[in-house]
Amino acid sequence: MKRFISLTVLLSFLFIAGFVFADEVKPAESPAPAAVAVAEVPRIDTGDTAWMIVATALVMLMTIPGLALFYGGLSKRKDSLNTMAMSFVTFCIISLLWVIYGFSFSFNGDAAGLIGDAGKAFLKGVGPGSINDLAKTIPEYIFIVYQLTFAAITVALASGAYIERMKFSAWIIFSILWFTIVYIPVAHWVWGGGFLSKMGALDFAGGTVVHINAGAAALVGALILGRRREKSLLPGNLTLVVTGAGLLWFGWFGFNAGSALAANGLAGAAFINTNTATAVAALSWMFVEWLHSKKPTVLGLASGAVGGLVAITPAAGFVNISGAICIGIAAGIIPFFAVAFLKPKLGYDDTLDAFGIHGVGGTIGAVLTGVFADPSINELGKGLLHGNAGQLWTQILASVITFVYSGVATALIFLIIKYTIGLRVDEEDEVMGLDESQHGERAYNL
Repeated sequence: MKRFISLTVLLSFLFIAGFVFADEVKPAESPAPAAVAVAEVPRIDTGDTAWMIVATALVMLMTIPGLALFYGGLSKRKDSLNTMAMSFVTFCIISLLWVIYGFSFSFNGDAAGLIGDAGKAFLKGVGPGSINDLAKTIPEYIFIVYQLTFAAITVALASGAYIERMKFSAWIIFSILWFTIVYIPVAHWVWGGGFLSKMGALDFAGGTVVHINAGAAALVGALILGRRREKSLLPGNLTLVVTGAGLLWFGWFGFNAGSALAANGLAGAAFINTNTATAVAALSWMFVEWLHSKKPTVLGLASGAVGGLVAITPAAGFVNISGAICIGIAAGIIPFFAVAFLKPKLGYDDTLDAFGIHGVGGTIGAVLTGVFADPSINELGKGLLHGNAGQLWTQILASVITFVYSGVATALIFLIIKYTIGLRVDEEDEVMGLDESQHGERAYNL
């Protein structure tokens, strides 16, 4: 009996010792189940938190001042301040609505795959130590603010199609309604556990949620608003355009690399894919324009860069560098033809080409994600070229659903505003310019 007890104690000791020093003795073996359970417990990581705070600030920079300067420089000099004000006020509005109910209905709970619930309205239950299941290594507060910045720029993007003729009051009402009726459900469908997510749609940082969504709204809203009385558009300040484009490119690293929600290799892949696709798209647009109009314009370079940023967004964390280059080429060529040929042929007045760049570019990126998604980059994505033809169909379907829903809902919102407070400024105010007629200010005194 004593030998048995001694043997048992010895074996127990050896087992415990082997367990404690398992990593040193057998580094190639998988950890014991208990170790796995401990590793999977959500815990705030200071490195991830620091990166996501920076990424969040970068995405905020995209709206104000990035998009505000880009759009403001593209508009006529007499409408520049009003154009920038649309982006500025949108960020303020969404910042408030997001914490009241936007985050909760986008990312908390799931009702039939269509919408979240009010469980976290006014950020109920969220504290300094709370962690969201969708971002398990950063404080939930940071995840909330990060997603807020996406919502704000999505609404602001649509304004590019409406400038120089839309009442500022109408834009405010539109921002509130469109955010509530369109952005929140689509964000839930794709990122919050809704039906498109369950269907397997891939959208790393906003091809469907942001760009197709805003692009559809831009096209439909422009059609309902009608054409401007002064149809030509000579950018009022190309210096602002280039500055805004540069700030968008800079901030987009937070947009795309930040969507890894951690400081890791996937963020690195999204970062380099974003930069590569953007550079290639800028060059592609420049050379196509050069062939078409015999001059390579600075506006073309900036437009191509934004098109590349848009198209790589859904794919940034799923494709390899070859895929990023192919997406960049497509993003420089196809949106150029949408802007230079499709818009004049169809006659819609998308003032700053929000549909031509964001709607078309977002669709290119979303669909090509289904072609180039590489499981060696991200195991969650496997596209056509890697043996999964079904992913391409899923991407097409998700794009169509997003476009149709956004377009129909936008039409209803515009018609409600049109027959209540009205959409357009008076002809006299439009000729005077919206800076003075809407704000009593001028961007330029000379």
